[in-house]
Amino acid sequence: MQKLNFPAYSFRFKNSENKVAIFDPIRKKFIILSPEEWVRQHVVQFLLEEKKYPKSHINVEKLLKVNDLKKRYDIVVFNPDGSIKVLVECKAPEIKISQTTFDQIARYNLTLKAEFLMLTNGHNHYFCKMDFENEKYQFLTELPVFES
Repeated sequence: MQKLNFPAYSFRFKNSENKVAIFDPIRKKFIILSPEEWVRQHVVQFLLEEKKYPKSHINVEKLLKVNDLKKRYDIVVFNPDGSIKVLVECKAPEIKISQTTFDQIARYNLTLKAEFLMLTNGHNHYFCKMDFENEKYQFLTELPVFES
């Protein structure tokens, strides 16, 4: 897999039915390694290692209803009170981050109400802080580090 714009992390791999699988420490199982999964696992490590979010506060690939449509979010980081701190949307490295991508995460966030958004294709990372009162978001250079 290609090098991404993240620090170097160590991952566990195995061959499964002639496909490479990567271990997801959040879901506690091996997942078939697709380009998007490669980005997702880097983000998980980034949240754990760099941002110090506890593993118990992170959720990966769960079902979500948006206007009666079933969708899946990539990664969510919860606050200790159960509200959502960060919503992450991961794209494969060859997918350009566009307005359409931002619209997708914004639609998901109408339901989830995350305080921060992260959008990445592994090369370009975008971080936003939500301003629900004025219905907009402010771009940031970084996500905040976990505070207990």
